[in-house]
Amino acid sequence: MKNLANFLFEVGMLKRTPRSGFQFLGSGSESVAEHIFRAVMIGYTLARLDPDAEVEKVLRLCLFHDLPEARTGDMNYVNKKYVTVDEQKAVDDLAATLPFGQEYRAAVEEFVRNDSREARIAHDADQLEMILSLKEYRDLGNHYAEEWYSFALQRLKTPAARDLAAAIWSTDSSRWWFDNNGEWWINGGKPVKD
Repeated sequence: MKNLANFLFEVGMLKRTPRSGFQFLGSGSESVAEHIFRAVMIGYTLARLDPDAEVEKVLRLCLFHDLPEARTGDMNYVNKKYVTVDEQKAVDDLAATLPFGQEYRAAVEEFVRNDSREARIAHDADQLEMILSLKEYRDLGNHYAEEWYSFALQRLKTPAARDLAAAIWSTDSSRWWFDNNGEWWINGGKPVKD
């Protein structure tokens, strides 16, 4: 149980581990945990659109794909040009302490290989999470987000992910909560008194 408690504390470190690429975008921030959460939801969505995908496997891949970053930190594309990280050691060290360590190791390895239907969906979920963030920052005026979007779009592998990316990019990120019902925003749903 002590190893499991340590594992859960390690998972908690992801709440305090920043995604480092946003410093180059010039706006935005999120933790690795925030990224993983939305990637899991996207992975579930994409897996449900593919009748041949194993939904549970996609969820596991999305859930574990960035867990090593609790030990290594988040390495953005600029960092990766200059710094080599031994992610395999981070995976192996954690796996050795877990009763489900082999399952964890296998999930990360499958994600890295990216050679299964589920891994491709999980990778697309990872990229779509970035695309959602980029769209949010674009809607707030960051013109660099447009250029980043074009690169993220090229990384998508499945037709469903490409279709979803197009829908994301053409949708105002605030429309889900802020509709055109001005009366509601003026009166808060209370009847108007004459």
